[in-house]
Amino acid sequence: MNILVVEDDARIADFLQRGLRAEGHRLQMARTGPEGLAMAQEAARGARTGGDTTVILLDVMLPGMSGLEVCQTLRAAQVSLPILMLTAMATLEDRVAGLRLGADDYLCKPFEFEELLARIEALARRGRAQLQATPTRLCVADLTLDRETMRVTRAGRDLTLTARELALLELLMSAPGRLFSRERILANVWGTSEDPLTNVVDVYIRRLRSKIDDGHSAPLIHTLRGLGYRLEDPGSAAT
Repeated sequence: MNILVVEDDARIADFLQRGLRAEGHRLQMARTGPEGLAMAQEAARGARTGGDTTVILLDVMLPGMSGLEVCQTLRAAQVSLPILMLTAMATLEDRVAGLRLGADDYLCKPFEFEELLARIEALARRGRAQLQATPTRLCVADLTLDRETMRVTRAGRDLTLTARELALLELLMSAPGRLFSRERILANVWGTSEDPLTNVVDVYIRRLRSKIDDGHSAPLIHTLRGLGYRLEDPGSAAT
């Protein structure tokens, strides 16, 4: 399988490189956070176009950008490649922080190589199943989003959205009827837990609503005051 190792410790990187290649895996190596992020994004594009799934081994402490920031940025960009965090920080708080930011698994240093292999194989199986199950076309009522071309239509009419509006719409359409809090939207679309501008989520919801719902008798985007937003088919909501 393809494995991307993002690790700045030369000794550990060399150990992983020799061991994993001896097991027959194809490896890519990155030594900094920004380099690992760029390579992960490229691997994600390859997976979407029919290539193999890449498992990412991501160290927490990296120069330029921490592993937690890399993980959060990838998940905010809807990159679903499996991520195994590697860290010398073994506290429960550290593990929970990584998992909440989107990591699939956590392995504390030092670790046994056999355990690492077992975790990689489990993540690869889950990654392949998830990739196969991910639809390329999202539909809610008469609204459609083609994930490959990022073309959006409602009632057959093309809609022009900005990149951020597309990311927000894709998040809402990925789970019709699910309530998304402002905090969750910020984490997934902006890659942050804090509002970079005052009420930025509200502003973008209004922009999206004006393009998606204006001129239609049945609105799809709904606000639950004080809780968040959801997008749903009014027909299914009525039932």
